[in-house]
Amino acid sequence: MAFHSDTYPSGSGAVQRIAARTGEWLASLGRSVFIARAAEARVHEMERLMAKSDAELAEIGLRREDVARHVFRDILHL
Repeated sequence: MAFHSDTYPSGSGAVQRIAARTGEWLASLGRSVFIARAAEARVHEMERLMAKSDAELAEIGLRREDVARHVFRDILHL
């Protein structure tokens, strides 16, 4: 027995449009999760470096006031 539905008439493209929108939404969600994870990693790096003493920072060539610049150097271009 065949199933027939008039909800999405053949050739209307409605299913394709819904699939395309769903794909766009999922891609946007993926980008958002990626950005959030990257930000979280930077926060952890800041916390790790700020927990060091000034002497420990000096050993790795940093001053406390330069920690943020160091952590965000690839996106701030400072």
